[in-house]
Amino acid sequence: MDFDEIKSHIIKYQEEGKKLFTTSSFQTHSIVLLHLLSRIDKSIPVYCLNTGFLFPETMAYKDQLAEEFGLNMIEIKPDVPKSLQKDSEGKLLFASDPDRCCYYNKVQPMDRLLSDYDIWINGIRRDQNANRAKMKVEEKSKFDSVRFHPMLEWTNKMIFDYIREYKLPKHPLESQGYSSIGCEPCTRKPSLEMMEREARWYGMNKTECGLHTELVSK
Repeated sequence: MDFDEIKSHIIKYQEEGKKLFTTSSFQTHSIVLLHLLSRIDKSIPVYCLNTGFLFPETMAYKDQLAEEFGLNMIEIKPDVPKSLQKDSEGKLLFASDPDRCCYYNKVQPMDRLLSDYDIWINGIRRDQNANRAKMKVEEKSKFDSVRFHPMLEWTNKMIFDYIREYKLPKHPLESQGYSSIGCEPCTRKPSLEMMEREARWYGMNKTECGLHTELVSK
């Protein structure tokens, strides 16, 4: 979808009285959707799922984008404190049970949002992994909400052409070789043969946090 198509969809949702929000991982490839939305309606809430494990560089980048784009930025934190996110041996869950860690820190907080909103504007792309390749532009989610995927057909080249055209700032860790940047304990630099998401949860047979698997209704 191009800018005009995305704008048309958003205006249609708003005219129907739908409540819209978006979330962001605040990576370089995420910045395009945020910039597009800032050109359409700066009042749309942008939620940061602050897991408590994000890189300091990601948090600084988030603040930079909020200021430069004039975004309505809101942080949301998990209900379960870090002191309780441990297994029976006392290990933090990101090391022993990453699915449970993602549930506490990402999926559960998103449940609260989806119960309050109608449309989740989501920046996933088909070329990121096999799961996302199967998605449609609109997908049903929990609580009768709808996931809207305006970036679904965008490619890496389109993303970086847009960034270059509008001279948008890049995530500071990108220059150090990171491409898919999530929580610090579960992110590594990718090798050349990896797909974009394969450097996340490396060696754990896991490429999704649950936001794009558990929060899709089939």
